[in-house]
Amino acid sequence: MTIALIDANAFYVSCELLFQPWLRGRAAVAASNNDGCVVSRNDEAKRLGIKMGTPVFEMRELVSRGEVTVFSSNYELYQSLSNRVMAILQAEAPRVFVYSIDEAFVDLAGVSDPEGWSRMVQQQILRSVGLPVGVGIGPTKTLAKLANWAAKRWKSRTGCVVDLRDPGRQEKLLRYAPAGEVWGIGPRLSKRLAEDLKIDTAWQLASTDPKHLRRHFNVNVERTARELLGTACFPFQDSGPERKQMIISSRSFGNKVYALEDLQEAVAGFVSIAAGKLRSQGSLANCIQVFAKTSPFSVGEQYSGSRILAMPYPADDTRDLLRAALTGLKALYRPGYAYAKAGVILSQFAERGAITGDLFAPQPRPNSERLMAVMDAINLREGRGTVRFARERPVGTWSMKRELLTPAYTTSWQGLAKVSCQSARSA
Repeated sequence: MTIALIDANAFYVSCELLFQPWLRGRAAVAASNNDGCVVSRNDEAKRLGIKMGTPVFEMRELVSRGEVTVFSSNYELYQSLSNRVMAILQAEAPRVFVYSIDEAFVDLAGVSDPEGWSRMVQQQILRSVGLPVGVGIGPTKTLAKLANWAAKRWKSRTGCVVDLRDPGRQEKLLRYAPAGEVWGIGPRLSKRLAEDLKIDTAWQLASTDPKHLRRHFNVNVERTARELLGTACFPFQDSGPERKQMIISSRSFGNKVYALEDLQEAVAGFVSIAAGKLRSQGSLANCIQVFAKTSPFSVGEQYSGSRILAMPYPADDTRDLLRAALTGLKALYRPGYAYAKAGVILSQFAERGAITGDLFAPQPRPNSERLMAVMDAINLREGRGTVRFARERPVGTWSMKRELLTPAYTTSWQGLAKVSCQSARSA
């Protein structure tokens, strides 16, 4: 089997610079929710010593001197450009598994020249979308992921494509790569590997007895080591989204929230988002949890409350879930606190069409499925929130702070760039 991993370089920042090309070659970062910390950075920002997770306020001097540009996360823009990249991959490959907003695994079985195909797709994405991507090729998903890491590290030398099908090249990279760069290992587990088994590199991990790794850690570490040796242990999945067993919709507020009414508006929006995701995978929820809490960093008394409510019947109707969530919110609310975050969790799913109704339970709303389908279709076509329940508000005091937000270039007419032409003065 031959697998390629396509991953956009500094995706959030690349999306921003696509519409502000005059900033290319200069340090730029994208911030997390509420402009909190760095979640994406380009090479120029890395050379300034800016690390992932750096609080934005710590870069005030760099920003004031014009040494770095900070963008608020423009999720609508990023998702729109991600959709375009994935559409190209799905048109060019027989099987694609979308792993995240900026990553996708591609099954290259039957492709005679995987490296040539990768360079072709790389150029097509750059030409059609404008985003640079790295490509890693390997016989397993873990090796493809590690090859992609190398492609980004030496992109000037490799043209952002690294092919690890050759065993000799595999061993060379494994001996060089730290164990923490292996997919699924990470810094915490790599520290344990170093302390317990003196494993510092990917090669040492691959050379360790898999059963020994399983005894000391877990089966996934064993499978990861086997994958590094070319034995496929993690199945390739198609591009359809995995059916989740839990859906969470939550957010930290841009401003502290005190009133129950403002909390209700925020939670109503979270329920709407979660319910839409629930319907998109064809599931029904038997349980909903709602929570709200103050910031652990604020001065004063702390509070965190939650309520778990069983649904009277498995539901995906936003109205049913909203009624339950607001009931729970009213029960947990305590006046006088400065709430900083709230959210809902849907769980205990049943598959639509695969449940037997309860004669003694309340009956679901009539025509619920049709109404929700119409709402979802309109919001998909016209934009989220075009049709919403009265309890929801598009903007509230609880809304996320995004003071450095760029326009929605690709999803809103109002976000289109404006060009002014001034005719030359006649002589």
